[in-house]
Amino acid sequence: MPHDPLTAVFSALADPTRRAILARLTQGDATVGDLAAPFDLSLPTVSRHINVLEEAGLIARERDAQWRRCHFRREPLMEAAEWIGRYVAFWDGRLDALAQLVEELPPAAKPAKKPARKKAAPRSSRKETR
Repeated sequence: MPHDPLTAVFSALADPTRRAILARLTQGDATVGDLAAPFDLSLPTVSRHINVLEEAGLIARERDAQWRRCHFRREPLMEAAEWIGRYVAFWDGRLDALAQLVEELPPAAKPAKKPARKKAAPRSSRKETR
């Protein structure tokens, strides 16, 4: 069980079924049955996926009469994107510095040419040495 929110979000996003459920919820709220429909999975299996998403804070479930509707919560995903963004900015800066360093390098001297090797005569024109 993940012990911090960011780990829970990344763990939840690691599964393609859960990512597909989130993608569906970006179109609007849905019941567990609606979310299970496109998958060849049992309803309890889809419910377990939904529980993982709910524990990560990526979705919330509300009771609407006899229906349990799920809706997408973007805040945890935004926090994960912000965390990733810091590293993107870091590596962009490092790559820019590397590109600048490469631009400042003097042109490399051309390597000396190796002397040409003599080509061996074709086998058919060689003398037989028996």
